[in-house]
Amino acid sequence: MKTALMTLLALQTLSSPLLATEQPEHAVPADFTDVASLVPEAQIHMAYLGSNNFVGSQVDGYQANKCYLQDNAAKALVQAQTVAAAKGYTLWIFDCYRPQRAVNHFMRWASDLTDTSTKAQYYPNLGKDKLVGEYIAEKSGHSRGSTIDLTLAAKDDAGNWQPLDMGSAFDMFDPVSNVGNASISKAQQANRQLLESIMLQAGFKVYSMEWWHFTHQPPVYTEQYFDFVIK
Repeated sequence: MKTALMTLLALQTLSSPLLATEQPEHAVPADFTDVASLVPEAQIHMAYLGSNNFVGSQVDGYQANKCYLQDNAAKALVQAQTVAAAKGYTLWIFDCYRPQRAVNHFMRWASDLTDTSTKAQYYPNLGKDKLVGEYIAEKSGHSRGSTIDLTLAAKDDAGNWQPLDMGSAFDMFDPVSNVGNASISKAQQANRQLLESIMLQAGFKVYSMEWWHFTHQPPVYTEQYFDFVIK
């Protein structure tokens, strides 16, 4: 009986080797870095940690104001910060690695066409049913760890960092957020061009639909989407 019991326990352990530990897809990968450890000067303001975002609430998977990136992207961000600082600016970060569960949250929100409480601020000229595709998708490059949403910030008269005027707010789902939009002012266009230039020098490519969205090239993970909680 004792031998049989030990055999049963061994089989259970083999079939469920991770019962006492976090599942691999939910653990921080060994090659992901907390950006603050490399770029302490960056202003990190994770938009989905609070309720001031297009969903209107804290998003699943965000439990701390931390920016994780795959190591290559994180190291490249050091270069971007160095270039920005030399020009009198700093990086202001909205989002980095994004858990798959957060993307799932976005999709649930997008499917509820009765909830339009954030329309005036985030998608004033689009129907909510038009957001999935170009702006929201079932999979996000953010979940692979090489994509970041950010802007540049300069100090105001009081010495506080303030984001530059880019002609549209972060996560404004509208053509005005397209990189080459011509309806914004020359100064706003120049700010976007400066941001893109700094990020390009560091090896990042901008997404043409969103001036704030950059992916480090080449991304290390192309098919794997991570789901560890930011905490």
